[in-house]
Amino acid sequence: MDSYNDIIIENVKKEHFRIASEVAAECGTRLYIVGGFVRDIILGRPRNEIDFLVLGQGITYAQKLAGKLGVTKVTIFKNFGTAHFRYKEVDFEFVGARKESYNRNSRKPVVEDGTFEDDIQRRDFTINTLAISLNKESYGEIVDKYNGMQDIENKIIRTPLNPRETFSDDPLRIMRAFRFASQLDFEVADEIKKAANEMAARLKIVSSERITDEFLKIMDSPRPSIGLVLLYETEVMKVIFPEVAELGGVDQRKDYHHKDVFYHTCEVIDNIAPHTNDTWLRIAALLHDIAKPVTKKFVEGTGWTFHGHEEIGARMIKRIFRKMKFPFAKIEYVEKLVRLHLRPIALVNDHVTDSAIRRMVVAAGEALDDLITLCRADITSKNQNKVTRYLANYDKVMLKVKEVEEKDELRAFQSPVRGDEIMKICNLAPGRKVGNIKSAIEDAILEGEIPNTYEAAYDYLLKIKDDFI
Repeated sequence: MDSYNDIIIENVKKEHFRIASEVAAECGTRLYIVGGFVRDIILGRPRNEIDFLVLGQGITYAQKLAGKLGVTKVTIFKNFGTAHFRYKEVDFEFVGARKESYNRNSRKPVVEDGTFEDDIQRRDFTINTLAISLNKESYGEIVDKYNGMQDIENKIIRTPLNPRETFSDDPLRIMRAFRFASQLDFEVADEIKKAANEMAARLKIVSSERITDEFLKIMDSPRPSIGLVLLYETEVMKVIFPEVAELGGVDQRKDYHHKDVFYHTCEVIDNIAPHTNDTWLRIAALLHDIAKPVTKKFVEGTGWTFHGHEEIGARMIKRIFRKMKFPFAKIEYVEKLVRLHLRPIALVNDHVTDSAIRRMVVAAGEALDDLITLCRADITSKNQNKVTRYLANYDKVMLKVKEVEEKDELRAFQSPVRGDEIMKICNLAPGRKVGNIKSAIEDAILEGEIPNTYEAAYDYLLKIKDDFI
């Protein structure tokens, strides 16, 4: 505890906190730093947003402090009694102490003025109920009414009130509990998991945009599997992302069983997380086997098969993106990775031709390196010898890719002779014939019949054009 006090004292020495305290004294207002900023300075996490709790008029106080700090732009939200301004690259948020009540069918609270205790108890989790006094007689002292410090030490997420009450007021807090667990590597209290399971359907009153925002924060965390497993095992995933929930479960017929695709997927995401902060490469890892449930088939003598799951999965991506409100600009990228995730391992054979390598390179385009990163992460065997062998196979593929790329510029491949030139030379109007000629030129390059140069492609066009006209 002493070490935490030292951290807090060091932080509140900063000039803007001293000035904030002086302005509060001038206004006869009591002032505290609350919430995430307190939690994160204790945990040693970077934070560029400070929440101030004002016992009084938060907006009036914020305007006076802004004047003292030389800030000219203050954003005011009268409906919520809050204010915001930016000072030296840090966001300052101000709110008057309040209490909230909720209509059962809405997340929008009815807000009233409240006491310090009212404001603290309405917060979502005990680790976010901590406050630091900026009042002269208790400057720098921590106020901990719900054992938030102990819960930080014990690495556990709990609610200050009964979790059923907390989640009934604001069901999105279910998602936030699992998000914090993922971000901080904390456990979630059993009573939270039980309440989440019982109240998962309440999330239907929350906008899909808000749910997606929390889901993506889980995906961006150091170990996304923590949050994903909590969502799955409490059956919240069935409500927010049923396609992922359906990955779970293992069927057994005779001596054949297949591994649980959901838990395998979680391993793949955790494998890829240390190698990329790209949200959409992580989403591709989440969705790479998304069609296995619909392609699962038992074949006598062979066992379970999932033929075509990569192609069918790629076709599912657009619908999933629409439903989850993911950005459409990322659809093509994720489709490509899902469609191609089995392609590289098929090219390990010593007899694979340069043509096959070229076609994979062209199909993957600029996503080739991400594709290989995904394929490496997809190795989840507990047999270390097998893992080593598979990784060596991908090294082998990439060596072949490098050899072919040294001969051909293919990563952003397109026919050296463009469609408008084909139309001019062949006296054709836009249409299928132009596309067929263009494809024939591209195939000749990919098969190694001609080099990937304009001159070679132009000569080849003159040679084959009469076959198409």
